Amino acid sequence: MEQAVQYRPCRIIVPAMAGKPATSPDWIRPKPEGLTIAASDGCQALVVDAMRKSPLVAVTHGHADHARPGNGHVIATPQTLDIMAARYGAGFAQEVTPLEYHRPLQLGMTTLTLKPAGHVLGSAQILLERGGQRVVISGDYKRKPDPTCDAFVPVPCDIFITEATFALPVFRHPDPAAEIDRLLASLALFPERCHVIGAYSLGKAQRLIRLIRDTGYDAPIFLHGALVKLCQLYERWGVELGPLLPATAGEKGKPRAELAGKLVLAPPSAIADRWARRLPDALVVMASGWMQVRQRAKQAGVELPLVLSDHADWDDLLRTIREVNPREVWVTHGREDALIHACAQIGIRGRALKMIGYGEEGE
Repeated sequence: MEQAVQYRPCRIIVPAMAGKPATSPDWIRPKPEGLTIAASDGCQALVVDAMRKSPLVAVTHGHADHARPGNGHVIATPQTLDIMAARYGAGFAQEVTPLEYHRPLQLGMTTLTLKPAGHVLGSAQILLERGGQRVVISGDYKRKPDPTCDAFVPVPCDIFITEATFALPVFRHPDPAAEIDRLLASLALFPERCHVIGAYSLGKAQRLIRLIRDTGYDAPIFLHGALVKLCQLYERWGVELGPLLPATAGEKGKPRAELAGKLVLAPPSAIADRWARRLPDALVVMASGWMQVRQRAKQAGVELPLVLSDHADWDDLLRTIREVNPREVWVTHGREDALIHACAQIGIRGRALKMIGYGEEGE
């Protein structure tokens, strides 16, 4: 498959088996630039999802709060590197190494392996093995079905490092297929109204389109210009999205009558912009895990909130922790206290890293 960037090949090794030492690793630390793996055997320190420019970086996925331009050497899946090139240009790093899932890479004393995270196309957990210890940095992840990316793979480890965006018992996300059924039912009920759906450009928009297609809906779906490039990228990687057309504005001051009864996808910010005023009798829809909070939907003027999240909800966070069976759970950001308390209830020690710089981009 043709790709946007030429990549440097990486060195592949066979991983060693690891036990479960009783002490926490001293070779990984949260620092202002991000989670940092200490230098060893001539290999410089590695920073995961660096928040400041760093010489050597591993990137979990392509959302802007995790994947930033300007670093020296970036290691990520080929899809994530392609996304970064599409967003920032081919020169987003001085050097890049593509690493396929499940193929170990030796960095000094540390073995690094990428495992699917189920968040967006190319998203990865980072398994680090060093001195008989196994640490998994999960990045952002979800366990609900997503036909546009590889499903999350539980990886047993000593230390599991996780986000906690929806780490409260109130957050239990519904079946995605049921949310799509609600959308199409509204479209049938109001055929004279254009349904404009707020969806983030990377991951959410493509997942939403594919879920709609899986119901048998084969009519054109219209896209705001900000979504086109990444939808084309997904299609280059084999994700079929069906007929997509530009939702360009019509004559000034007049709505595009032909969009009545159609589905239009746009970034959430565009729905409050003048661009949306030219849509015929627009019914505002928003696809996000935060749509479970009614006040958020009301404040955004959303008529049809779709609870469609690309993060793990409360039940899936706990299920994942039980499956990977760590000795400790480190929480990067989000509702740290609730998740750490839940871990203590099942005999797992928790630690809040309180890392600044990761947000809701993509949710």
